[in-house]
Amino acid sequence: MKVQEFLRRPAVVVLAAALGLGGIATVAAERLGVINPPASLKFANPEEPASRNSFAPVVKRVLPAVVSVSSSKMVKAGYSGEGEPDLFRRFFGEQGRQFENPRQRRAEGLGSGVIVSPEGYILTNNHVVDSATEVRVTLSDRREFKARVVGADPKTDIAVLKIEASNLQPIVIGDSDRLQVGDYVLAVGNPFGLGKTVTMGIVSATGRGNLGIEDYENFIQTDASINPGNSGGALVNDRGDLIGINTAILSHGSEGNQGIGFAVPVAVAHNVMNQILKNGHVTRAYLGVMAQDITPAIAKSFRVAEVRGALVGDVTP
Repeated sequence: MKVQEFLRRPAVVVLAAALGLGGIATVAAERLGVINPPASLKFANPEEPASRNSFAPVVKRVLPAVVSVSSSKMVKAGYSGEGEPDLFRRFFGEQGRQFENPRQRRAEGLGSGVIVSPEGYILTNNHVVDSATEVRVTLSDRREFKARVVGADPKTDIAVLKIEASNLQPIVIGDSDRLQVGDYVLAVGNPFGLGKTVTMGIVSATGRGNLGIEDYENFIQTDASINPGNSGGALVNDRGDLIGINTAILSHGSEGNQGIGFAVPVAVAHNVMNQILKNGHVTRAYLGVMAQDITPAIAKSFRVAEVRGALVGDVTP
């Protein structure tokens, strides 16, 4: 009997302690005025539109216009993109499949493109489809089509494709000439073959040149994350208008994003496309001089007060 009472006492003590603590907590809560949850609590309504700070509506408009581009071509065994500048990489995810001929293999690559007209014209990079024996395009609704290379301009790294498809949703062409450093931009493409991916950044610089990537350079620089497979993808502004075609990244020996990407302005790409569709090729005026931008070192050497303008290095007939 005593044993049973002894065993029961700790339980009573513990319960009393708990009740005592509860009473203390109740008194404290009453003093703080937080016993009952406020009746004014408001919970999120999933039916309400997203915040103005969300880019979801913009992305929803853009995604149907961005396509995946796959191509294949025969290359020499051991090809690894020789000829490209060491610090720059075109982010075209390329893989090779060996054939019976040990001196050649089929290189298969994945890139991106942008539908710019309901007739099926697509802008992409020239290096995505250069020398390709077959090009295929996959739309956002998973429809797949064989594409025809209408024409290309290696000097700007722009190519025009054509697919025979209906119910296409072309992107809105923006005005890249009005871009300002600091403007929000979105990069949309197919990095690493993962599928449609959107990253955000700003315009880091405009009119970027002297990079040794192309013959004609007037790049938009951005810190929006861009990776292999994004070649030919869309760079859009905060309204979803196309303002550039993603083309290259600064790599420092790595294939990943370093926060420095380059896109061909849509004003350039659109002009190239119009000339290809009209004439089958791109025609440019020839000035007959070799010029380069004035750098601080050149300005100091020639005792020029302002670092602007161009230096004529050579004249050709």
